Amino acid sequence: MHTESTLDTTQADRTTLRPMRATDLPACHAMSLHLHWPHRLADWQFHHQVSSSWAVEQEQPDGTLNVAGSGMLCRLDDDYASLGLVIIADALQGRGLGRAMMQRLLADAGSRNVILNATEAGRPLYEKLGFVVTDTLSQHQSTTASAPATLPAGTHIRPLRPDEVPALLALDRQASGIDRSALLQALLKLAEVVVLERQGQVAGVAFQREFGRGRVIGPVIASGVEDAKALIAYWVNAYPGAYLRIDVPGRSGLKPWLQEIGLTCVDDVVSMCRGTPPKADPTWRTYSMINQALG
Repeated sequence: MHTESTLDTTQADRTTLRPMRATDLPACHAMSLHLHWPHRLADWQFHHQVSSSWAVEQEQPDGTLNVAGSGMLCRLDDDYASLGLVIIADALQGRGLGRAMMQRLLADAGSRNVILNATEAGRPLYEKLGFVVTDTLSQHQSTTASAPATLPAGTHIRPLRPDEVPALLALDRQASGIDRSALLQALLKLAEVVVLERQGQVAGVAFQREFGRGRVIGPVIASGVEDAKALIAYWVNAYPGAYLRIDVPGRSGLKPWLQEIGLTCVDDVVSMCRGTPPKADPTWRTYSMINQALG
């Protein structure tokens, strides 16, 4: 049951942690712009749709209320949840609101293992709450990327067929170790998806959709790095001159190649887990993420 809680009555203004409303999203979007995050209002709306979301509401001395913090937790399945979009306004830093927000989100997770991607600034708090580093994550972006269009022998790329969605969801479960079916079905309403086919069998899949300043490529799932490169190259060449972004795990091995094709690395963060990290089928690998907040 969602309940409100008063967080701070010692200051001239009071803060309350409460469930986020759809009407809060423009204010959340404005906070993310202040941090130079690329999210559009539509991106916030999608996250709110698939997540348990909380807001910090600040009461000013004159009685007016404004949103001054956010946090979202997406329950992926019965065992895992992904946490992100945690923001506390600069004026409220140092009051323990970040910890209070995290504790509220972790309570929503229940017994689930929780994954997140953390900046160096956020990492100390997450470590105190029991998160451990499991990998790195590199953010790459460009408007001038260009990739070789050569396909691995015996393969071709085509659009995903509607009847293949159940197989796609099963493939993602193998690659991620998490049943993300509900999240991916919501994502399919926004994304274009292509399949890499080899001898009549699916050898990989790649999503692409509008996000942030342009388009994001991900998730990309494949059985090998060359297949993953072919899928990424397909979307890079499908939108020449577009602002493209892709977030890749360190274990993907893609960082040097992405820089070679003009997708510059602009940020590195760490992937963390509280609990047991997901165990993926070694046959398949997730080569790029949905985004940093959703994994």
